[in-house]
Amino acid sequence: MSTLIIKNIGNEGPGTIEDYLKDNSKAYTIVYMKQERPPKGDEFDSLVVLGGPMSVNETDKYPFLIEEEELLKDFIAKGKRVLGICLGSQMIAKVLGERVYKGIAPEIGWYDIDVTEAAKDDEAFSKLIVPGTSALKVFHWHGETFDIPTSGKRLASSKLYPNQAFKYKDNVYAFQFHMEVNKQMVMEWMSTESVDLEGLKKQTDEIYDSYLKRAMAFYNEFFGK
Repeated sequence: MSTLIIKNIGNEGPGTIEDYLKDNSKAYTIVYMKQERPPKGDEFDSLVVLGGPMSVNETDKYPFLIEEEELLKDFIAKGKRVLGICLGSQMIAKVLGERVYKGIAPEIGWYDIDVTEAAKDDEAFSKLIVPGTSALKVFHWHGETFDIPTSGKRLASSKLYPNQAFKYKDNVYAFQFHMEVNKQMVMEWMSTESVDLEGLKKQTDEIYDSYLKRAMAFYNEFFGK
Protein backbone atom coordinates (compact mmCIF):
# COMPACT_ATOMS: atom_id res chain seq x y z
CA MET A 1 0.00 0.00 0.00
CA SER A 2 0.95 3.65 -0.29
CA THR A 3 0.54 7.15 1.14
CA LEU A 4 -1.32 9.92 -0.68
CA ILE A 5 0.08 13.38 0.08
CA ILE A 6 -2.09 16.38 -0.79
CA LYS A 7 -0.24 19.63 -1.47
CA ASN A 8 -2.15 22.93 -1.62
CA ILE A 9 0.54 25.48 -2.49
CA GLY A 10 3.93 25.25 -4.17
CA ASN A 11 6.19 26.05 -1.20
CA GLU A 12 4.39 23.87 1.36
CA GLY A 13 5.65 20.42 0.50
CA PRO A 14 5.92 17.31 2.67
CA GLY A 15 9.45 18.12 3.89
CA THR A 16 10.60 15.58 6.46
CA ILE A 17 7.53 13.41 5.85
CA GLU A 18 8.84 12.70 2.37
CA ASP A 19 12.33 12.13 3.77
CA TYR A 20 10.95 9.53 6.16
CA LEU A 21 8.97 7.72 3.47
CA LYS A 22 11.98 7.65 1.11
CA ASP A 23 14.41 6.50 3.78
CA ASN A 24 12.09 3.67 4.79
CA SER A 25 11.22 2.59 1.22
CA LYS A 26 7.54 3.39 1.68
CA ALA A 27 5.56 4.20 -1.47
CA TYR A 28 3.88 7.58 -1.78
CA THR A 29 2.26 9.91 -4.30
CA ILE A 30 2.22 13.71 -4.06
CA VAL A 31 -0.70 15.51 -5.71
CA TYR A 32 -0.57 19.31 -6.12
CA MET A 33 -4.26 20.13 -6.06
CA LYS A 34 -3.97 23.41 -7.96
CA GLN A 35 -2.66 21.52 -10.98
CA GLU A 36 -3.71 17.86 -10.63
CA ARG A 37 -6.61 15.70 -9.60
CA PRO A 38 -6.07 12.99 -7.00
CA PRO A 39 -6.21 9.32 -7.98
CA LYS A 40 -8.78 7.02 -6.42
CA GLY A 41 -8.11 6.48 -2.75
CA ASP A 42 -8.50 2.69 -2.80
CA GLU A 43 -4.82 2.14 -3.58
CA PHE A 44 -3.70 4.15 -0.52
CA ASP A 45 -3.73 3.26 3.15
CA SER A 46 -2.61 6.68 4.44
CA LEU A 47 -3.55 10.29 3.65
CA VAL A 48 -1.55 13.40 4.50
CA VAL A 49 -3.10 16.82 3.84
CA LEU A 50 -0.60 19.69 4.03
CA GLY A 51 -0.99 23.41 4.67
CA GLY A 52 -1.81 26.43 2.55
CA PRO A 53 -2.76 30.10 2.86
CA MET A 54 -6.41 29.57 1.91
CA SER A 55 -9.25 29.07 4.37
CA VAL A 56 -11.30 25.89 4.46
CA ASN A 57 -14.30 28.21 4.18
CA GLU A 58 -13.21 29.45 0.73
CA THR A 59 -14.47 26.52 -1.32
CA ASP A 60 -16.04 28.97 -3.79
CA LYS A 61 -12.60 30.41 -4.52
CA TYR A 62 -10.73 27.09 -4.24
CA PRO A 63 -13.15 24.38 -5.41
CA PHE A 64 -10.48 21.68 -5.14
CA LEU A 65 -10.94 21.91 -1.37
CA ILE A 66 -14.28 20.15 -1.85
CA GLU A 67 -12.43 17.18 -3.38
CA GLU A 68 -10.06 17.15 -0.41
CA GLU A 69 -13.00 17.10 1.97
CA GLU A 70 -14.43 14.08 0.17
CA LEU A 71 -11.07 12.31 0.34
CA LEU A 72 -10.84 13.00 4.06
CA LYS A 73 -14.36 11.73 4.68
CA ASP A 74 -13.58 8.55 2.75
CA PHE A 75 -10.29 7.79 4.50
CA ILE A 76 -11.72 8.57 7.94
CA ALA A 77 -14.83 6.45 7.35
CA LYS A 78 -12.69 3.50 6.23
CA GLY A 79 -10.44 3.73 9.30
CA LYS A 80 -7.34 4.57 7.26
CA ARG A 81 -4.47 6.66 8.64
CA VAL A 82 -4.97 10.42 8.25
CA LEU A 83 -2.60 13.26 9.16
CA GLY A 84 -3.63 16.88 8.68
CA ILE A 85 -1.14 19.71 9.05
CA CYS A 86 -2.21 23.36 9.44
CA LEU A 87 -4.88 23.77 6.71
CA GLY A 88 -5.13 19.98 6.69
CA SER A 89 -5.97 19.92 10.40
CA GLN A 90 -8.63 22.57 9.90
CA MET A 91 -10.14 20.53 7.08
CA ILE A 92 -10.32 17.47 9.35
CA ALA A 93 -12.19 19.53 11.95
CA LYS A 94 -14.57 20.79 9.27
CA VAL A 95 -15.42 17.38 7.81
CA LEU A 96 -16.07 16.15 11.36
CA GLY A 97 -18.68 18.86 11.72
CA GLU A 98 -16.78 21.55 13.63
CA ARG A 99 -16.29 25.27 13.06
CA VAL A 100 -13.13 26.73 11.53
CA TYR A 101 -12.67 30.45 12.17
CA LYS A 102 -10.10 33.24 12.56
CA GLY A 103 -7.85 33.11 15.59
CA ILE A 104 -7.05 36.04 17.89
CA ALA A 105 -3.88 36.81 15.94
CA PRO A 106 -1.58 35.00 13.51
CA GLU A 107 0.93 32.63 15.11
CA ILE A 108 4.08 32.58 12.96
CA GLY A 109 7.50 31.28 14.00
CA TRP A 110 8.86 29.08 16.79
CA TYR A 111 6.47 29.09 19.77
CA ASP A 112 5.75 26.75 22.65
CA ILE A 113 2.77 24.46 22.90
CA ASP A 114 1.63 22.71 26.06
CA VAL A 115 0.77 19.04 25.78
CA THR A 116 -2.07 17.28 27.56
CA GLU A 117 -2.03 14.09 29.58
CA ALA A 118 -3.76 12.40 26.64
CA ALA A 119 -0.80 13.43 24.46
CA LYS A 120 1.69 11.91 26.90
CA ASP A 121 -0.26 8.65 26.85
CA ASP A 122 -0.57 8.53 23.06
CA GLU A 123 1.85 6.07 21.49
CA ALA A 124 2.58 8.24 18.44
CA PHE A 125 2.16 11.83 19.69
CA SER A 126 4.24 11.16 22.80
CA LYS A 127 7.24 10.68 20.49
CA LEU A 128 7.09 14.43 19.70
CA ILE A 129 7.45 15.41 23.33
CA VAL A 130 10.83 16.17 24.88
CA PRO A 131 11.12 13.60 27.71
CA GLY A 132 10.32 15.04 31.12
CA THR A 133 8.54 18.12 29.78
CA SER A 134 4.97 19.25 29.16
CA ALA A 135 5.84 22.05 26.72
CA LEU A 136 7.73 21.98 23.46
CA LYS A 137 8.69 24.50 20.83
CA VAL A 138 7.20 23.90 17.38
CA PHE A 139 7.02 25.87 14.14
CA HIS A 140 3.76 27.70 13.45
CA TRP A 141 2.22 29.49 10.49
CA HIS A 142 -1.52 29.90 10.89
CA GLY A 143 -4.21 32.49 11.44
CA GLU A 144 -7.31 30.31 11.79
CA THR A 145 -8.37 27.77 14.37
CA PHE A 146 -11.06 25.14 14.95
CA ASP A 147 -13.25 23.54 17.56
CA ILE A 148 -12.26 20.01 18.53
CA PRO A 149 -14.79 17.28 17.67
CA THR A 150 -16.79 16.03 20.65
CA SER A 151 -15.25 12.57 20.38
CA GLY A 152 -11.75 13.92 19.65
CA LYS A 153 -8.94 14.21 22.20
CA ARG A 154 -7.10 17.51 22.58
CA LEU A 155 -3.36 16.85 22.46
CA ALA A 156 -1.84 20.33 22.66
CA SER A 157 -2.61 24.02 23.15
CA SER A 158 -0.89 27.41 23.15
CA LYS A 159 -1.70 30.80 24.65
CA LEU A 160 -3.20 32.11 21.41
CA TYR A 161 -4.61 28.82 20.14
CA PRO A 162 -6.12 26.49 22.78
CA ASN A 163 -6.75 23.87 20.09
CA GLN A 164 -3.33 23.10 18.62
CA ALA A 165 -3.73 19.39 17.99
CA PHE A 166 -6.23 16.60 18.39
CA LYS A 167 -6.68 12.93 17.71
CA TYR A 168 -9.90 11.39 16.39
CA LYS A 169 -10.51 7.69 16.99
CA ASP A 170 -7.32 5.65 16.55
CA ASN A 171 -6.31 6.74 13.07
CA VAL A 172 -6.64 10.53 12.66
CA TYR A 173 -4.21 13.24 13.81
CA ALA A 174 -4.73 16.97 13.26
CA PHE A 175 -1.84 19.41 13.94
CA GLN A 176 -2.02 23.19 13.58
CA PHE A 177 1.78 23.32 13.78
CA HIS A 178 4.36 22.15 11.25
CA MET A 179 6.39 19.12 12.31
CA GLU A 180 7.27 18.52 8.64
CA VAL A 181 9.47 21.59 8.11
CA ASN A 182 13.16 21.36 7.36
CA LYS A 183 15.61 24.23 7.81
CA GLN A 184 15.29 25.41 4.22
CA MET A 185 11.49 25.57 4.46
CA VAL A 186 11.63 27.65 7.64
CA MET A 187 13.98 30.20 6.11
CA GLU A 188 12.09 30.37 2.79
CA TRP A 189 8.72 30.87 4.47
CA MET A 190 10.00 33.50 6.89
CA SER A 191 12.00 35.43 4.28
CA THR A 192 8.85 37.42 3.44
CA GLU A 193 8.21 38.37 7.07
CA SER A 194 9.64 41.30 9.06
CA VAL A 195 11.88 39.18 11.26
CA ASP A 196 15.54 38.97 12.23
CA LEU A 197 16.57 36.26 9.78
CA GLU A 198 19.98 35.74 11.38
CA GLY A 199 18.35 35.33 14.77
CA LEU A 200 15.80 32.96 13.26
CA LYS A 201 18.54 30.88 11.64
CA LYS A 202 20.38 30.61 14.95
CA GLN A 203 17.20 29.62 16.78
CA THR A 204 16.32 27.05 14.11
CA ASP A 205 19.83 25.57 14.20
CA GLU A 206 19.57 25.15 17.98
CA ILE A 207 16.19 23.45 17.84
CA TYR A 208 16.32 21.48 14.64
CA ASP A 209 18.28 18.28 15.37
CA SER A 210 16.02 17.38 18.29
CA TYR A 211 12.95 18.50 16.32
CA LEU A 212 13.83 16.25 13.39
CA LYS A 213 14.56 13.26 15.60
CA ARG A 214 11.19 13.56 17.34
CA ALA A 215 9.34 14.09 14.05
CA MET A 216 10.89 10.92 12.62
CA ALA A 217 9.89 8.98 15.74
CA PHE A 218 6.30 10.17 15.30
CA TYR A 219 6.28 9.19 11.62
CA ASN A 220 7.60 5.76 12.53
CA GLU A 221 4.63 5.19 14.80
CA PHE A 222 2.08 6.82 12.50
CA PHE A 223 3.04 5.14 9.24
CA GLY A 224 3.77 1.79 10.87
CA LYS A 225 7.04 0.10 11.61
